Amino acid sequence: MLYYFDMTKEEIASYIDHTLLSPEAGVKQISKLCSEAISYKFASVCVNPCYVGYAAAALEGSGVKVCSVIGFPFGTSTSKVKALEARDAIKNGADEIDMVMNFGSAMDGCFSVVGSDIAMVVKGCRHEAERLGKKVIVKVILETCFLDTDTIKLCCLCAKKAGADFVKTSTGYASPKGLEGQALPNGASEFHVKLMRETVGWDMGVKASGGIRNAKTAIAMLEAGATRIGTSSGVRIVEGWDESYPVRLPKKPD
Repeated sequence: MLYYFDMTKEEIASYIDHTLLSPEAGVKQISKLCSEAISYKFASVCVNPCYVGYAAAALEGSGVKVCSVIGFPFGTSTSKVKALEARDAIKNGADEIDMVMNFGSAMDGCFSVVGSDIAMVVKGCRHEAERLGKKVIVKVILETCFLDTDTIKLCCLCAKKAGADFVKTSTGYASPKGLEGQALPNGASEFHVKLMRETVGWDMGVKASGGIRNAKTAIAMLEAGATRIGTSSGVRIVEGWDESYPVRLPKKPD
């Protein structure tokens, strides 16, 4: 069931993780990102681990959270290293952790490896958060462009069993190719967001990320069931938002 909702610019901003993960980004760009996040009241800024401390200081008292990526972008670090990286990010001020799962193992059908990888990171995050007396949200990046429908479902269930708070579509850095070497889509799709939402139910969040560059695409992801949007185009989306447009959000069961 859907319900119509006239969403204000401030409301759509509250769904957005304002993201800058380019390896060439420096302090000036991160400073600008944080200033924009405060001005537009985004949910968080999403930055590489080396900038977590800087972002936390810049955003202190603003209400904007600090999100960082772990095992990014390939998910191929060992689970112990991912857990350590996550704990270090939290210690430095991160409120949210977006970890890249071992999607190579998922493609091999080794879901015990996928599950234990996620569980170790979640456990590390929970311990560090408890030590610091704070709450931390853990999101699991599936990299859906490489996975078939059944594999996506099983990965979502692994994340849910491990106690993660969100599943997330993509890093935005994958480069899938067809049989003849042609580039294939690598970001969020309505189909995958809907599939993930149907699989995890409403006990978890679903983050759509990768290729979301305008208001029209953001609306499509929300209507498919996303509860967070990861994008480097947050300002463009908010500035292009039509507050009179009725967004048809899925109705959560009572």
